[in-house]
Amino acid sequence: MAKFLVQKSEPLNGEVVISGAKNAVLPLMAAAILAEEKCVIRDVPDLRDVEVMKEILKSLGSEIKELQESIIEINTSKIKKCEADFDLVSKMRASFLVMGPLLAREGKAKVHSPGGCTIGARPIDLHLKGFEALGAEIIVKDNYVEAIAGPDGLKGASIYLDFPSVGATENIMTAAVLAQGTTYIENAAEEPEIVDLANFLNKMGARIKGAGTDTIKIEGVERLHGAQHTVIPDRIETGTFMLAAAITHGQVLLRNVVPDHVKPITAKLRECGITVEMSDEGMYVIADNPHLVATDIKTLPYPGFPTDIQSPFMAFLTTVEGASSVIETVFENRFMHVAELNRMGANIKTEGNRAMIQGGKKLEGAQVIATDLRAGAALVLAGLVAQGTTTISEIYHIERGYEKFTEKFKALGANIFRIED
Repeated sequence: MAKFLVQKSEPLNGEVVISGAKNAVLPLMAAAILAEEKCVIRDVPDLRDVEVMKEILKSLGSEIKELQESIIEINTSKIKKCEADFDLVSKMRASFLVMGPLLAREGKAKVHSPGGCTIGARPIDLHLKGFEALGAEIIVKDNYVEAIAGPDGLKGASIYLDFPSVGATENIMTAAVLAQGTTYIENAAEEPEIVDLANFLNKMGARIKGAGTDTIKIEGVERLHGAQHTVIPDRIETGTFMLAAAITHGQVLLRNVVPDHVKPITAKLRECGITVEMSDEGMYVIADNPHLVATDIKTLPYPGFPTDIQSPFMAFLTTVEGASSVIETVFENRFMHVAELNRMGANIKTEGNRAMIQGGKKLEGAQVIATDLRAGAALVLAGLVAQGTTTISEIYHIERGYEKFTEKFKALGANIFRIED
């Protein structure tokens, strides 16, 4: 198993180009199933999760070509089956996103229970309620879920989500684009990845309005055609490198960013005393203030503070003098990194969904475990300012979601090494 060795580093300095968003490209790839012609997607990050989605699409009958670096062509003109293989689906939760497109195009879909990071319960009941509202019969077994459209196909419906789930919104959108009539998704997720998916589907001939608001209107069409699309920048990678500059008191220019997508992160860093400025070149994060102040954060669905940045931000707060708190409202099991940060000398106590941080502690290198994708990134940030060497295991979690991770950090001056155990 590979590991990261991270040693105390000088303030990070330089520039980094943000990759295409992991959480956007996966639903885009799944949505290509809806087209009976080729789709071309640009700015595709080189990630393990992307490779898993490629294998899932190939197993269904798709042909995938890499036209050049970060550009892929997906040809789903010949779908051979409507069941996603268990071995592939169990590796990644986003694999469940093939269900909506398969149901819409083929009239049926069978997907085994999805895997992914163990950050708490992420039930698929909202997905299934949406499919059912569109007229599909749902069959739930111990290890798989099957959806079967009625003899006349899917029908438009008004669907209210009990929680603004990103995955459910995406799956219902891709199912509804070929349904007869009009579908309304109320209390829909508003994330930028939802807007990106809607833009891609509209290029394919769909009729979607309201993406990015809490009500999405979808007028069903008979068929979709191929399209070309560029993935939005990864706002979570953006936030991670903003925090890398902050925690090391460095100065970093981030290129290929959408400032509106990271407003909550920018606001909280500014509260702490970090300078964040925009220019024609990109986003500058300048952490030259020696007197940073603590702050409190509370995760919320977009446009609130993103849960995926909670653990990296907590790592930063351990180094800031004063008391701060983190309240996690999205996932109930997303404090597993706390024990690892405390092992490095942090002073964090948890009570339910709240973590209390007494900041300003000197961190020490230790052997720690990346319990999930974003927790792993948090430990890397902590390792950059800890005395000695931090050894991080289970780094396959990190490599699921960050492209050229060590290369980008090294280019900024970080002492980080990937070793094979």
